[in-house]
Formats: sequence, C-alpha cells, structure tokens
Amino acid sequence: MRFISLGVFLASITTIQGAVVPHTHVLHEKRDAAVLKRWVRREKLDYSTILPMRIGLTQKNLDLGHEFLMDVSHPDSSNYGKHWTFEQVIEVFSPEQKTVDAVTQWLVDFGIDPKRITHSDNKGWLAFDATTEEAEGLLHAEYHLYEHTTMGHVTAACDSYHVPKHIQEHVDYITPGIKLLAPEKRGIKNRGFAMTPGKYRHGAGAPLRSNPVEFPTTAPGNLSTCDQSITPDCIRALYQVPLVPEYPGGTPRSDNSMGIYEEGDYYAQEDLDLFFANFTPYIPQGTHPTPAFIDGATAPTDVADAGGESDLDFELAYPLLYPQTITLYQTDDRYYATNPNSTSTGGFNTFLDALDGSYCTYSAFGETGDDPNLDPVYPDPHGYMGKLQCGIYKPTNVISISYGGQEADVPAYYQKRQCNEFMKLGLQGHSIFYASGDDGVSGPNGDDNDNGCLGPNATIFSPAWPNSCPYVTNVGATKVYPGHTVFEPESAVVDPAGHPYKSAFSSGGGFSNIYHVPDYQRDAVESFFKNHNPPYPHYRGNSSFGKNGGVFNRAGRGYPDVAANGDNIATYNAGNFSSSGGTSASTPIFASIINRINEARLNVNKNPIGFINPALYAHPEILNDITNGTNPGCGTVGFSAVPGWDPVTGLGTPNYPKMLAFFLSLP
Repeated sequence: MRFISLGVFLASITTIQGAVVPHTHVLHEKRDAAVLKRWVRREKLDYSTILPMRIGLTQKNLDLGHEFLMDVSHPDSSNYGKHWTFEQVIEVFSPEQKTVDAVTQWLVDFGIDPKRITHSDNKGWLAFDATTEEAEGLLHAEYHLYEHTTMGHVTAACDSYHVPKHIQEHVDYITPGIKLLAPEKRGIKNRGFAMTPGKYRHGAGAPLRSNPVEFPTTAPGNLSTCDQSITPDCIRALYQVPLVPEYPGGTPRSDNSMGIYEEGDYYAQEDLDLFFANFTPYIPQGTHPTPAFIDGATAPTDVADAGGESDLDFELAYPLLYPQTITLYQTDDRYYATNPNSTSTGGFNTFLDALDGSYCTYSAFGETGDDPNLDPVYPDPHGYMGKLQCGIYKPTNVISISYGGQEADVPAYYQKRQCNEFMKLGLQGHSIFYASGDDGVSGPNGDDNDNGCLGPNATIFSPAWPNSCPYVTNVGATKVYPGHTVFEPESAVVDPAGHPYKSAFSSGGGFSNIYHVPDYQRDAVESFFKNHNPPYPHYRGNSSFGKNGGVFNRAGRGYPDVAANGDNIATYNAGNFSSSGGTSASTPIFASIINRINEARLNVNKNPIGFINPALYAHPEILNDITNGTNPGCGTVGFSAVPGWDPVTGLGTPNYPKMLAFFLSLP
C-alpha cells in the first residue's frame, strides 16, 4: 500500500485549501511534490462534474500469498501439487466482509444511496459515480485538472485526501486520487526482434537476430552441423528428448495444450508447412495452433507479412510436442498491437484479463483494473469495437512468452499488480515462462539511455520486466560454439554486433530493483556472491539506487532461472530459410519440455507441475550447468556463467531424462 505518513494522526483541526478537516479524519495519501515536475495544475473541477469513484478495499492474506504458493510448489511440502481452484483463490484473497461493510456504511452515512454502490465480482473494490462536490466533501479534498507539460495528457486528481480514522485500515486507495501518470512510449518488446526507436510494440520487419544462410545439406538426423544451424534434431540431442512423446495408445491428452503468447507478430501457415516438410515430415501439413484470440486479435497472416517471432515459436515447439497441441493467445487488435502511435505503452494486462475475469477489476497497489494510460481501451474506434474480454479462456498448464520490457519502462505498482496475478496462476497449477532478454545486463539501445542502461551516467544495469517477478520462470540463452558438438557442454550466448547478426546478442540477466531475492532462490544467489563475487560496486534495495557508484542491486531477485539454446536456430520466415536467435527461441524450447513432462504426470493421475522454480532450485542436479560465457552491457563484460546458479544462464539447460524421472517421483 502506498500510504503517506501511515499511523501519523493529524492535529485536531487541519485546513485543506481553506476547508476544515475534522479531527475524526486522517490523511490517507498525499502526492510527493517531485511528481509535479512535469505537470501543471489547471482549473478546479466544476462541482457538477461526474467522477467515477473507485475504492480499493484492503485485501486479506496477500502477505501470505508467497507461503501459500510455496506450500503447493516446493518438492518437500506434503501439499506439493495440490493446486487451488479459481474459487479458492478468490475467497482467500478477497477483502473481509467487515471491510466491505465498514466502507459501505461510511458512504451511506455520508449520503451515498446504497443503490448507487457496486461491489465488484472479485470483491476487491466498491464503485459509484459522484459529483465533484460529493467527492470533495467525502474525502476533504480539492479536485483539479492536471496537464502534462510535454505529452499534453490531462487528468483529474487531487493533491491529497482524507478518510475517517476507523476506515483507514479498510481502504487501500481511492481513485481518482493523487495518481498522475502520462503515457511514455515504452512497453513490451519482442525479445528477438528489432525495435525502431520510438516503436515500442511488435511491428513488422525482419528479426533483429536473423541471418540469411544456405539450407543445410546434411541429411535429417545428422548432427555434424549443429554448431552452424540448430535443427529440431539438434535440440533433441542436446536435451535427450525422445522423438515421440510416450502416450497410451498414441493419443495426446485434450487437457494439456501448451499456450504461446503473441502480440503484434503473426505466423504464416506457409512458413510452418515449409518447416515441417524440410525438418519434421512426421508433422502433417496444415498443422496449426488452436486460436484463442483476445480483444480483436487475428491470425495467421499472409506469408509476405509473417512475423519471425510467431513463426519461430511454433517451429520450435511443435517438433518437441507433436502430437500434443498448441494454443495461440494472440492478443489485442492490430491498432494497439502494431501502431506505434497508439496510447498503449504497458503490456500483458489484457492477456491476463482474458485468463482471469477477476483481474479486469482487481485492485492492488493503487490500481483497479487496466490502466487507461498504459493499456488498450476497448471498445476501440480504430479496431475491435467489442467490450474488454474478461475470463473468456481457461489458462493452459504451460504458457511461453517471448516478449517483455524493462522495469524502468512502467511504474512499480503496475508490475506488482501483475506479479500478484502470476502468483495466483501458480497457485492454480500454471507454469509461466518468460524470455530473459537479449541485451545482457542492459536494456535495448535507446531504452532510458542510448545504451539501454540506467542512471545519469548510463552505467547502472537495467533489469527486465516482468522477468523480475519471483513467480515466473525466466529462460536465458545458450549456444553451441563453432567447432563444438551437441555432446559437449553449451556456453552462454555472446554474439558481438556483426557476428553473425547485425546487433549484439547476449543472454539477459541481472537483479531486480523492485523485488527482494525470494527464499527459494536465496541459497543459490548467496553461493554465487560468495564464490564468484562480481567485480562491480553494488547497492542494496531500490531506495539506495546507484548509491556509492553501484551498478546493480545485490539484494534483488536474480534472473534468469534456467536456459536453453537460442542461437543459430533454423527457421522459415516469409517463405525464406534463415538462422535466427534470441531468448525468444530458448523459451518455447524449455516450456515445451515441461509440457511434455506434464503430459507424463497427467497420464499417471498426477497434477501438472505448476510453479516450477522451487523444485528446480532445490534440485539443480536435474539440469545441465553452464559454466562458460558472459552477458555484456553498460560498458562491462556483465556477469559470468559459473558453476551453480548465475545471472547469465540460471541453473542451466534441460536434461529431459533426469527432469522426467524427478517430476514423476513427486506426488
């Protein structure tokens, strides 16, 4: 909760712009003056102006969410695999009835007719429309229009507001309130593709790390050229994955489709068919993902307009999964997904809305539902004219996401609200995999500073979002070095610009500026610092950002968690054969292997793995440790891949036989 001066009572009489604040009330939130640097307060709102008031109610048990998740996710727990239902999640975290009753009674006592008050389906907030006069009387505040000096964005807000003393513990925040937020052109980025400065969505264009090459002349199954082009046979050999999943009767389950997220990037069936014909002839022509279109999204597209990311995701996943199926979560209409001039600068919220209807109205960290300053707003006059889609799809057991941004791109409260949702998805048995990024310890060039680094001197490492959330699994990238074989240890990807791609590529990794190191990771991170201490100054906690010349937060959640091959990947895109790279390739590989293991567990009447991190950190021996390579950025060589966990390749790459045996041994 972002309260100002919590626990400090006002004097018996206080004045706000000449109005008396009674001694029965306390200051609940007050804006920091620093926030007003780019804002100008304009005219006072007319008393008759209607304001959509939202009161976020204090949630219960959110402080216990981590413990609840560990209880069903840690292999030593007697409740391992006993995931919660959606209804249980709602019931456990929704505000207590006494909170709802107390806040409702406060409104009624003030004069708000109970018929005007709506209680959200997820029980997290109360809503009612009020005139400015009513809102100011209720909160002892003054509402003005505020205009952003550079963006021209105008919003209604107050400098501070008050609530009764006996109500304060029940109220998280109220909107419109003190929040001022103008859109900035940042947001999620495709992890394997070029982003033109100023374009922060996933537009068309060739893959950033794509290199036209000749089609391999070796016969299928020949592993002698895997250092030049990674084919499905190379991947299976690297991680010892059998060609055909072990299904009773040869039929895959209908309840274990793997989810793949896409936005602003669209596959072409012609590319998939070319890939299948040349590399996996056992996959029938025309094989395609099951569509789960969100808010006006469409797919596939014409081959000439095919996106390299979508093509790559399916060309990597199908050879490891088939005949298992894939569900495509294509998100947002084309205006929001591809138009650099749209107002959408955040990411993932409309996707989460579609998986969990309660998220559409979920209140946390001063945010109720999607943020109109950051997220798409539907109906969209430029595209999808329907309502925002809430809870229309059941999440698949495994979801692979090769998109992301940097922590500095969006507000911390926006990220924390999403992170809570990932925690709740983990409680329900879903595994969420994110690509760790392709820029080492920095962000993409032009993000915050020209070199993608933070701070006034552009020297501070830039952690990724939503990767730093402790409830997702981050996948870094490895490669088979030239002259090496798939039977030798891989190395972390370190590809300087021009070798072989136009832009440099190294596995994203580092430490969060928002989240502390989680308990399941603590021993691994402490071992890294004890045995392989990086030669850089550091700081501890976001409040000490950059202190004493520090370039990373030593107390932060470390990432990635794991890794998989992500370099020189054979692919067909726009009808042409090429080689591509990025952690966007590594992620569907690792996710597909987990989906295979889930199938095996389900076939012996066990539940899906769900949130996998605690099990992996408790048993790193089921992975292939990577001990060579670095992830350069910000004028440094970055961190180093070393024995044990490291912020380059995490715990290592999959070892399918060991992982399968281990997870089948768990309840």
